[in-house]
Amino acid sequence: MRKALACVVVALAFEAQRASPQLPPLALVGARVYASPDGPPIDDAVVAVENGVITAVGPQAAVTLPAGTATIDGKVLTVTAGFYNSHVHFTDPKRWDNAGAVPAERLTADLRDMLTRFGFTTVVDTASDLENTLSLRRRIESGEVSGPRILTAGGALYPPDGVPYYVREEVPADVLPRLHQPATPAAAAAIVRRQAENGADLVKIFAGSWVTREKVVAMPLSIARAAVAEAHARGQLVFAHPSNVAGLDVVLGAGVDVLAHALEDTRGMTPDHYARLRRQHVAMVPTLALFRGRWSWDILDEVRSHARGGGDILFGTDVGYLPNFDHAVEYELMASAGLGWREILASLTTTPARRFNEGQRRGRIEKGMVGDLVVLGSDPALGSRGFADVRYTIRAGRIVFEAARPKP
Repeated sequence: MRKALACVVVALAFEAQRASPQLPPLALVGARVYASPDGPPIDDAVVAVENGVITAVGPQAAVTLPAGTATIDGKVLTVTAGFYNSHVHFTDPKRWDNAGAVPAERLTADLRDMLTRFGFTTVVDTASDLENTLSLRRRIESGEVSGPRILTAGGALYPPDGVPYYVREEVPADVLPRLHQPATPAAAAAIVRRQAENGADLVKIFAGSWVTREKVVAMPLSIARAAVAEAHARGQLVFAHPSNVAGLDVVLGAGVDVLAHALEDTRGMTPDHYARLRRQHVAMVPTLALFRGRWSWDILDEVRSHARGGGDILFGTDVGYLPNFDHAVEYELMASAGLGWREILASLTTTPARRFNEGQRRGRIEKGMVGDLVVLGSDPALGSRGFADVRYTIRAGRIVFEAARPKP
């Protein structure tokens, strides 16, 4: 009876949240809570959120909830801070084209299928049509569409005559000339400046681009440096697709902040490269599921070496370019690369929050932090697939995903 009543309370809370921008207080009661990746669990805990902000977290006996609080029975559930996915794309025309006019219900469903049902409360779009993605973001932030917070790079910057073969194969012919291929440092800086002024949050460059299946063209270092300098002057992070060691040398020479992928081709990578990555505090988004097959064992070793040397790892899947939405595969591959569950949790929470200068607002479960939460049906300490067993995704105190309950 208690469980059935709790389900009714949660369902009513979900409907009330969708119907009204003024959210009622919400609390998870009786769960195991991992407030941060490096802290001990809090068992039989309460996490309370009001007006989008965490107001209490602690043992159930120590927390008093205000009247009118909607509650979720957290027994046998595990709660962490909301997840970041630091490499996604809104480029699938069937889902995202004309995002300003597509019915809200369809966008909500597509965002659920790709992102919110996996616990992602913040996503980093590393290349898409800026105007279209901003239209999607505005509809989410207005409350019309239910979805994650979006940070976007807008259009990527490619080397001159260096659009990757796989982009050329998929992009319509009339779009290709509009892709950014700056031929001079001044042109690169102007693109970064224009996109930032129009609403982009970060920059993505192709430091190395697979122009054929066997050939990588590196971005000229002077062009990469100009793009990075303009971005850093505006307080923006720069993500780069390195592809191979020549691209990595551009990354290191230009001062890029984040490898958007691990290197596909690690031939020629030396201990000095790893040392320079660490000295320059370059983070890595492994996107291991992208590379299953060719070079996969070398890439696992690459990620392991970077992490064991103290390099930052950010979780990301390249979903939106990759059609596979099974994020559990990425968790399993990260574990195969030697990352423990706490390291994976950090890659989803505290590390991206810190890298985006949001560590005082997001990434942990503490009083005063934004109420971004993930409720899991499995404890990830017992296995990496637990990160994919999402029962609720809560963004700023609003339930944006609730898993279907099994029939009795």
